[in-house]
Amino acid sequence: MPSVTGSASNTDASQATAAAPARPSKVRRLLLPAGVVLVIVAILALVYWWLVGRFMQSTDDAYLQADSVTIAPKVSGYITDVYVGDNVSVKVGDPLVRLDGRQYQAALDQAHATIDARKADILRAKAGVPQQRAAIEQAKAQQQVAMVNGRHAEDEVRRYGPLATTGAETGDQLSTLITNRDQARATLAADAAALDQAQARMADLDAQLLQAQAQLEVAQASARQAQLDMQHTLVRSTLAGRVGDRTVRVGQYAQPGTRMMTVVPVQSIYLTANFKETQVGRMRAGQRASLHVDALADGDLHGVVDSFAPGTGSQFALLPPENATGNFTKIVQRVPVRIRIDTDEQTRKLLVPGLSVTVDVDTRPAHNDRSVASAGNTHG
Repeated sequence: MPSVTGSASNTDASQATAAAPARPSKVRRLLLPAGVVLVIVAILALVYWWLVGRFMQSTDDAYLQADSVTIAPKVSGYITDVYVGDNVSVKVGDPLVRLDGRQYQAALDQAHATIDARKADILRAKAGVPQQRAAIEQAKAQQQVAMVNGRHAEDEVRRYGPLATTGAETGDQLSTLITNRDQARATLAADAAALDQAQARMADLDAQLLQAQAQLEVAQASARQAQLDMQHTLVRSTLAGRVGDRTVRVGQYAQPGTRMMTVVPVQSIYLTANFKETQVGRMRAGQRASLHVDALADGDLHGVVDSFAPGTGSQFALLPPENATGNFTKIVQRVPVRIRIDTDEQTRKLLVPGLSVTVDVDTRPAHNDRSVASAGNTHG
């Protein structure tokens, strides 16, 4: 029995000794392919980085924006009607709000009445012109008669003067003739003054006519202003989009410039990406961009670099930095880059200003040249 047990122990020891070198061999066979795969992956990653990755510029400091318009009245008054609700779509010219326009209608009626009065003044001034011209002609005729009478009186005095000297005529007759001559001279002077007065009256009528015409123009301007005020009581949309931030209510008193709502042109939404100054060196307008909107989990969108801001964001801040004073710490600046979004209408309806976006811009020259050329052929 002891011999049998000893032989069994020896057999197990020999089998364990034979199995021991088999395990490392099997591990080596597993590690070798894995190492090869890792090397291949590393090479492919290096190749991808060299060909593509080093040209991709990324940032998550990007937000959707739209050129929204704040709706405000130009005149004051109580709100009588609000024609739109929250988040509804509007078109250009759609009515939004109406203000009480009774006071502006009264001002318009008064302006029209003033216009009628000024037109009557013009008619009266024009009617007086022919009458005054006739008066001038009458004064001229009277002056002509006075000149004839004056010459006749002068002739009588010259003719009877020598006769009275020689005693052929009495002195009383000569005195009468001299009196008649003096009266004719006075009458001529009076008629000349009357003619001057009539002509001056004609100039006064011309001035009154010009004044009435000027007053008519002032009244017409007031009427146009009143008409504009009346039209401005109906506030219309100046662009197409969706209504947001609506604070206006019926019965509210609105002053000129009071913010009532905002119209957001969601159909013209765009992206502003703030890239570091070290990233924009190879960026050019027309380069393709990949956009990942945090609110959309279905996939990425595509866009095109449209333009670059004419300065870094700090230059347009309310208080721009003054680096020439005090201690200086260099901070990497960011340049706002505007990107045009290329997507369909259904996806565009889901985009609203303020959403966060991660942007990747492909700055490869050859790739973007082909993209631009293909886009040109497509448009052609």
